[in-house]
Amino acid sequence: MELTGAPGPTAPLGMPTTSSLLIAKLLPVLYGACFLALLWQAFRIMGRGYGAVPRPGDPQRSPGGDRTGRVTIHPELLDADGQLTRDDLLTVRFSDDNERPALPNDPV
Repeated sequence: MELTGAPGPTAPLGMPTTSSLLIAKLLPVLYGACFLALLWQAFRIMGRGYGAVPRPGDPQRSPGGDRTGRVTIHPELLDADGQLTRDDLLTVRFSDDNERPALPNDPV
């Protein structure tokens, strides 16, 4: 009996078809290729992370700059003309800075 590529009743029961044989052979190859691609991507990303950590002997970055080497200002600190604002800024101070903890009997 000859196997044709057609699925269904033309193939004897229990006998794999040509398409299922092809899938069975390609699946491990595709799995391996995806595994190697993801492994390469993971090492590439980890390498970038390790490169961002300063090590002894690396040149120091400028104290006033950021990672680009430029001094950047948050846009909300600029007025309509693009100059630093002179308005008072709202600040948040957390209770653990230099204050004693509030007790239940303290007045509010």
